[in-house]
Amino acid sequence: MEKEIKRNVSLTGEIKFTGLRLKEPMQTSAGFQGVKEALRHSFKEMGIVRSMNTLSQMNQENGFRCPSCAWPVPEHPSKIAEYCENGAKALADEATREHIGAEFFAEHSVEELSQLSDFELNKLGRIVEPMLLKPNSIHYEPITWQDAFELISEELHRLDNPNEAIFYTSGRSSNEAAYLYGMFARAFGTNNMPDCSNMCHESSGVALSETLGIGKGSVKLDDLHGAEVILVVGQNPGTNHPRMLSALEKCKKNGGKIISINPLAETGLVNFKNPQSVSDMLGNGQPIADIHLPVKINEDIALAKLILKKLVALDAKISNVLDHEFIVEYVDGYDDLLKDLERYDTESLQQRTGVYMRKIDKVAELLAENSKIVICWAMGITQHKNAVECIKEYVNILLLKGAIGKPFAGTCPVRGHSNVQGDRSVGIMHYVNKTLNNRIQEHLNFDPPTEKGYDTVEAIEAMHEKKAKVFICLGGNFLMAASDTTYTAEAIQNCDLTVQISTKLNRSHLVTGKTALLLPTFGRSEKDEKNGELQFLTMESSTGKVRQSKGLLKPASEQIKSEPEIISLLAHTYFRGNHSMNWYELGQDYNLIRKLIDKTVKGFENTSEQSKGFGYYLPNNVRKRDFRMLPNGMAQLSITSLPDHQLKPDELLLMTIRSHDQFNTTIYGLNDRYRGIHNERRVVFMNEKDMTEKGLTKLDVVNLHSNYDGIQRTAEKFIVIPYEIPKGNMAAYFPETNLLVPYNHFADKSQTPISKSIKVTVEKVS
Repeated sequence: MEKEIKRNVSLTGEIKFTGLRLKEPMQTSAGFQGVKEALRHSFKEMGIVRSMNTLSQMNQENGFRCPSCAWPVPEHPSKIAEYCENGAKALADEATREHIGAEFFAEHSVEELSQLSDFELNKLGRIVEPMLLKPNSIHYEPITWQDAFELISEELHRLDNPNEAIFYTSGRSSNEAAYLYGMFARAFGTNNMPDCSNMCHESSGVALSETLGIGKGSVKLDDLHGAEVILVVGQNPGTNHPRMLSALEKCKKNGGKIISINPLAETGLVNFKNPQSVSDMLGNGQPIADIHLPVKINEDIALAKLILKKLVALDAKISNVLDHEFIVEYVDGYDDLLKDLERYDTESLQQRTGVYMRKIDKVAELLAENSKIVICWAMGITQHKNAVECIKEYVNILLLKGAIGKPFAGTCPVRGHSNVQGDRSVGIMHYVNKTLNNRIQEHLNFDPPTEKGYDTVEAIEAMHEKKAKVFICLGGNFLMAASDTTYTAEAIQNCDLTVQISTKLNRSHLVTGKTALLLPTFGRSEKDEKNGELQFLTMESSTGKVRQSKGLLKPASEQIKSEPEIISLLAHTYFRGNHSMNWYELGQDYNLIRKLIDKTVKGFENTSEQSKGFGYYLPNNVRKRDFRMLPNGMAQLSITSLPDHQLKPDELLLMTIRSHDQFNTTIYGLNDRYRGIHNERRVVFMNEKDMTEKGLTKLDVVNLHSNYDGIQRTAEKFIVIPYEIPKGNMAAYFPETNLLVPYNHFADKSQTPISKSIKVTVEKVS
C-alpha cells in the first residue's frame, strides 16, 4: 500500500515585513482619495472600459448586487455611483483578468504556494477549471466536473453516518444557492450546516430572538435618515460598510445626532466627504460623530448600565423621559431591571468604561430628550464572551425609550458579507426549525433530520476528533476566518475529503484534507445563462429586503459553473435521479428554486416577481410591535452581568480589526491609510502608557502570546505603533492574529469566538 505523504504547508506564509511607512491618521474619509483608490484598483484588475461599464451597473435596479457588504441599496440609487471604495475593490477582485488553471498548478505545489501571504495568494487571479489534489500529491491537477461530482458522491456514500459530513456556507452565496445547499444537506441526512454567521453575528441573532422575537434588525434604511439619535457601537463603517456613511450623513442633515462608541476613534465617523455630492467633495465634508465615547474593550455593559441609570434618574425628576405607556403595554421585566440597576455604583461603572463622565452625561441627555433612536452595532460587540448580554443591554435602552416598532427607531445589527442574512433566512442553520421541517415534508416530500447539527466551533472540534470526514465549503476562506488557526488546520487535515467552491485561491485551498477538490464558480458580476435564458439570483440586505442580482460580464472561463448548478449536479449525481426533488432541473432554471423557497421558507412570496426592481421586505414582527412568541407576549428586558476577564498584571486585552484594504479575510492591499499605516499589516496598536510600562518604544518588534487552559499560542513579529486607544487595550489585524483566539472560548449561547477581547502578553523581540 502506498504510504500517505504529509504536506508541509504554512498557515501564515513566510513571516516577513513588507516595508512599513507611517503617516498621520486621516481626519476625512472617502472624498477624492476614495474615488482615486477605487478606480486605481478597478483599472489595474479590469481595465478602464470594462471597469466603467461594470461599475455603472453595480447596485442598480437591473444590475448586480455588490459582492462586498450587506448594506441596503436605496430605493432610488445614485446613477453616478451607488457603490463605495470597498465595493469597487471587491468587484475588481472577482472580475480580474488574471486567471490560473492546470498549467499554473502544475508549476506550483501547494507547499510552495503556502509560503505566500494571503495578499499574494489573492492576487494570483481567478480559478478557471476544476482541480483535484490527490492524497499523495502536492500538486493540484485538472479533473472533469462529472468526475469531481462522482468523487464527492462516493465519499459521501462511504460514510458510516450522515453526520460525518459538514456543509459550511459563506455569506457571499445567493439565496438560491444557499437554499439548494441546505436542502441537499438535509436530504443527505444532516443538519451539520455551520456558516459564517456563527463567527460574526450569531450573538445578535440569539440576543434579538430572546428579547424581541426575531434574530434580525428592525429598521429600514429610511429609518436611519429620520432618526433623532443614532448610536454606532463597536463598528467602523468608514472601512467595513462605507455606504452606511451616506445614511449617517442624511441623518445629520435632517438634524439627527450621531454617537460613536468604540475603543478607537475611526476616521469614517470623524468626517465624511460623500463622493456623490459635489459640495462635499469641494468643501470640508460632513462631520459625522457628534460625540465619541472611547469605551474600553468589552466594557459596553458598564457603559449601557450607566446610561440606563442616568435615564431612570432623569425620569424621576422629569416626566416622560422613559416611555411608560410603551413599557406597560409591550415590555416585561421593568421592575426587575430597576432593582438590578440599583446594585451598581455610578462612579464604579464610569471607571470601568474609561470614558469621562461629562461625555456620558451628554449622551444620556440626548437620549432623554429624544425617542427616535437607532442603535447600530457590528463585530466589536458580537465577539466577546458576554456578547449576547452586551447586545441585550443596548436593547434595554431602546425598550425603555419605546424606540422599537415605530418609524426612525429600532435595532440595526450591521451584517458583514453581502448575503449572510439571506443564507440564514432560506435555511442555512445548524439547529432544527420545526416549521421549516414540516414544510419540507409537505412540499419537498422528504423527511429532514431532526437532530441538531454542528455549528462552526463544533464542526472544528468534530473534524479534529475525526468524527467528521468530509468537509464541503460553499465559498469563503474557512481556515483564516475561524479562530485558533493551528487547531483549525489540524482539524481540516484530518478529513478524508475537503471541497472548496470558490472564485479565487486562498489558504483554505492549500491546507486541506487527504483529498481536496477546488471547484471554480461564477462571480456576482458574471452573466449566467442556462438554455439561452439569462438567469438572476436574489440576496437579502441587512434590513431584510430581498432584491435580484443579474450579472453582465462574460464568465472568466467556459469551465466554471454557477453555485446553484454545482449544487444541483452534485445532488443529482449523489441521488442518481432517485429523489423526490428534481435536482438537475433546479440547476437549469432558478425560477424553479424560488418557487420552492416561496413554498417552504417563511416570509418569501412570489420572489421571482417581487424581487425585481426595488425588491420586497420580509416580514418582521418587531416593526408591528408583535411579541406574541415571547414569554407573556411581551418584549423582554434583560438582567446582565459585568465581565470579569481576570487579567494578570502583565496581560492586556487585544481586539482584532480590519485594515482599510481588506474585506473579511480578503486582502486587497497593504495600506490602512485612515490609521496612517502603509505597506504593512504586521502591526499592533498600543497605548503609549502601556508601551512605557513594558519598556517598548515606537517600531519595536514584539511577539504576542495568549495563554488559555495552559496552552500558549503565539503570533510572531508585530511592529508596535503608539495609538489613541484606551490603556490596557491593544488592536491588530485579523486574520494574522486569529492564531491567538482559543477555539474553545466563545460567547455564551452563540458560541461566537472571543476575537474582540483576547488576553495577551507582549514579548519584545531582540
